[in-house]
Amino acid sequence: MMFKGLALSLALSSLAITTNVVEGNNVFTVSLTKRSDEEMVSNFLQMERDALAAMLEAKMEPAVVEEEEKQSEEIVVQDGAYATQRHLLRGSENGDINEGGKDETVAIHDFSNAQYYGSVSIGTPPQSFKVIFDTGSSNLWVPKEGCSHCGYKIFGLGKDKYDHSKSSSYKENGEEFKIVYGSGAVNGFFSKETVTVSDDVSVTGMDFAEVTDAGGLGIGYVMGRFDGIMGLAFSSISIKGKPTFMDLLLEQNVLKEPIFSFYLGDNTEGELTFGGVDEEKYEGEIEYVDLISSTYWEIDVDGISAGDYSMGKTTAIVDSGTSLLTGPKKEVSKLALQVGAKPNMMGQYTMDCEKLGDVPDLTVTINGSVYTVSGRDLVMKAANTCLFAIMGMDIPEGPQWILGDVFMRKYYTVFDYGNERVGFARVK
Repeated sequence: MMFKGLALSLALSSLAITTNVVEGNNVFTVSLTKRSDEEMVSNFLQMERDALAAMLEAKMEPAVVEEEEKQSEEIVVQDGAYATQRHLLRGSENGDINEGGKDETVAIHDFSNAQYYGSVSIGTPPQSFKVIFDTGSSNLWVPKEGCSHCGYKIFGLGKDKYDHSKSSSYKENGEEFKIVYGSGAVNGFFSKETVTVSDDVSVTGMDFAEVTDAGGLGIGYVMGRFDGIMGLAFSSISIKGKPTFMDLLLEQNVLKEPIFSFYLGDNTEGELTFGGVDEEKYEGEIEYVDLISSTYWEIDVDGISAGDYSMGKTTAIVDSGTSLLTGPKKEVSKLALQVGAKPNMMGQYTMDCEKLGDVPDLTVTINGSVYTVSGRDLVMKAANTCLFAIMGMDIPEGPQWILGDVFMRKYYTVFDYGNERVGFARVK
């Protein structure tokens, strides 16, 4: 299937990453650091300013298209100008997932609004990288030494880059790795290595990508502080069908149970636990729902409502790599109208900060259970700017909604890889 969405530059970020691994009985926890809401809002506003500058530079006005045309085309900023085109957010160059799989695919999003990061190490001795732990994709990639458009280590900017000449556990693979984003491609090649999340919790022989050119991700990635992506979806959507990090953890008997769990701290560090759950982080029972398929973490949703707005049966993916909630453009515009939020040219909505108390709670009904996100938690505030944390995005033939970090912050989320289901419990 083909998904499409907004082609946004990756965020500039200035967070410090810490890794605190707690081990025992084949369960280990990695600390996740959160970018502040202030930084997130500032980033969204900067992207809007950049888009406007690009439009003025090209001396073009954004095209006005009918709603039907919008569903097959997006206006994207590319090479300093506006271009209208069909595009993928993320997928292999020709759309292939693996040799025997579907003929077209992309992952759900790019990482302009990713809010949580953690650390992994690759090689022997270990080389450390800051990564987004992303349930919307399945491959691990980091920039290699000499990578183009990956920045330079000057004044704390740029990327940590992998150098296989310094690793005794490196094994050559050489297969092409290519992901096409809305704004361009990310190129590289596969290698085999030891991948580590602590001093002694490792998998060996993992196929990961050494990225040689990240130009498709734009200047935001060059200036950003995270290095790469660790995909936590299923191997069915892995480029070249490569086994995932979770596949190898299980195959090599590293984990106690075939699950991983997210606790996303609200103004505190979050945690990603492999092999179990942290019972100190949630209350009540974990309620599970089966996946629609073992691709993305996609589930059926009974309904979504807020104030006078309601939508019946729909679908959603649970996505740790997206900070906001997203839904169909027509539906989100109805929600935004209720709260007085106004759209900007990048597809987000801003609102009057004096009206935060008027935002209704959002309820998401899943497998008969009702999950509520308060109206206040549907707004990100920075100084005098308030960003509505629900964004419109049409995904043809794919899930209609994305339950990102805004939702996951309120509910401890368990990804049951073995039983192909996802579970939720209210955080303490």
